[in-house]
Amino acid sequence: MKKILLFCDPGIDDSLAIIYAIMDPEIDLAGIVTSYGNVTKDQATANAAYLLQLAGRKDIPIIPGASNPVQQEEVTFYPEIHGEEGIGPIQPPGNMQYQTYPFDTIRLIIERYRNELIIVDTGRSTTLATVFILFPDHMKMVHSFYVMGGAFFVPGNVTALAEANFFGDPTSSNYVLKYAHNLTITPLNVTQFAIITPDIVDNISKNKKNIYAFMMAPIFEYYYKFYKKSVPGIIGAPIHDLLTIILVKNPNVVDYIYYDAHVIEGIEARGQSYIDLRPTSKTGNTSIAVHLHYEAFLKEFTKVMLPE
Repeated sequence: MKKILLFCDPGIDDSLAIIYAIMDPEIDLAGIVTSYGNVTKDQATANAAYLLQLAGRKDIPIIPGASNPVQQEEVTFYPEIHGEEGIGPIQPPGNMQYQTYPFDTIRLIIERYRNELIIVDTGRSTTLATVFILFPDHMKMVHSFYVMGGAFFVPGNVTALAEANFFGDPTSSNYVLKYAHNLTITPLNVTQFAIITPDIVDNISKNKKNIYAFMMAPIFEYYYKFYKKSVPGIIGAPIHDLLTIILVKNPNVVDYIYYDAHVIEGIEARGQSYIDLRPTSKTGNTSIAVHLHYEAFLKEFTKVMLPE
């Protein structure tokens, strides 16, 4: 059983990562930390609460995190990708009641699970960097870290050079990359190929044992509409954050290289991630996923999402 504390900004692909984590019997979701990114922090928090309520999981604490990057600039959202409220056309009930927990709950979760706890961050790095600043000794207790972000020698998705998470707060991303031990990065190199297709979604939508079946098709169709415009000829929609969750218990779904990674904070190349590949450079301790085994990814995804 993998115990995961998930930092996220749901968002369609974050939402599918949450859904997968809830449905996978081999994952124990210790908490969800929400922040700005794909939507506002408040909307991300409501979206996470809605997904948990659908599953009847009142035992999973929701912890609101950062509202803005450390640069304190105006945040750009992407309703054409994720919808106005973050889950495509799906809207949480306007009168929904839910409880949130104080930020210090993160420290208590770490103390409870210690070296069993795995932290996964599929959103902007601001909140996770803040935890490193506030609780540095506690973060040393964490077993490992998984971060969705970056694009190493492949095009970005928010600029020609940068992936959205690292672009959103490159200062915090650099902080996390510097201080996170046992770190795995899942960049666009692999996540852009973690594609689910209309036929897979159709099968999930018909599965009566999947409590989220009713929302799969409308969410996917909204997301896929954007990708058909931005990546002509694509056969489905890449679920970036989902792959990061899958790797926690199925690391062999991708191949890795091992280098210490950095993020550019300057204006022109802001958010670009890079490693030192010169012949005399040394390898590092960070695992960077660079090649996806697509059939293995699909097998793991459908195994969980199509319960028998």
